[in-house]
Amino acid sequence: MNRTITGEQRTARLALAAAGATVILWASAFVSIRSAGEYYSPGALALGRLLVGSLVLGAILAVRREGWPARAAWPGIAGSGILWFGLYMVALNWGEREVDAGTAAMIVNIGPILIALLGGLLLGEGFPSRLMAGMAVSFAGAVVVGVSMSGGGESSVLGVLLCLAAAVLYAAGVVCQKPALRHGSALQVTTFGCVVGTVACLPFAGPLAAEIPEAPLSATLNMVYLGVFPTALAFTTWAYALARTTAGKMGATTYIVPALVVLMSWLVLDEVPGWLTAAGGALCLAGVAVSRGGAGAAVRRLRGRDAPAEAAAPRS
Repeated sequence: MNRTITGEQRTARLALAAAGATVILWASAFVSIRSAGEYYSPGALALGRLLVGSLVLGAILAVRREGWPARAAWPGIAGSGILWFGLYMVALNWGEREVDAGTAAMIVNIGPILIALLGGLLLGEGFPSRLMAGMAVSFAGAVVVGVSMSGGGESSVLGVLLCLAAAVLYAAGVVCQKPALRHGSALQVTTFGCVVGTVACLPFAGPLAAEIPEAPLSATLNMVYLGVFPTALAFTTWAYALARTTAGKMGATTYIVPALVVLMSWLVLDEVPGWLTAAGGALCLAGVAVSRGGAGAAVRRLRGRDAPAEAAAPRS
């Protein structure tokens, strides 16, 4: 039986593939952050990562000759650049030094819930029952993974507050970025957002310059990896997908990350997950499957509202 793929179905599939690439690369970032963070201070690591990301994105933008985004995109670019690319990365790097990995994962995973709430209130996305139910299941899974990974580690009040701040900054940055994608391509919004974040982190240039000669090559290479892949590539695929679906659904998709971290730790680091960790990962995946249902309907709802972004975004 010959089935014809409609334009909406193709758009939904491309957005899902882009979201998948994003979460895989963001999951891989946890190992690199842990490694580089032993030798680089939180601000220096954020600045180094953003500098590499800005250089890579700037080069791609020049090759593609996309130029500057429309003026209407700049408020969202500035907001996401300062809040998400800049302050979020510093807060997360710092917070992960003060709390164990499990606690950090649990607190930061409040972010997708905040995205859904802010998207419903500020972006007119509403509160679809399927999305909210799926996020509840995924968040429960993230809590289970976090508890199983905590290993009885101690968590400081400062670390908890920093991770909570990271979750809030992440959510606010995504909500700022979504309107910008109506007026600029994913590459434009990501590139200039990364540049704004880099400028915001320039006060850490002194520590970065002092720490590079002292850090081992492996830590510096991890910082470069963070800039090229989890930043330049993953933030672009995120923006591509975000332009074609709701902020709430994109936030829910990131609940795949805890499950991927468990799997990568098993395959790469030979850390066999316990039954509680595996069960939490399965819950995360189940919740994402529920919340991502009806992607085609989301595309139809956004067709008229986000038409300029679709026209401006690069086609593959």
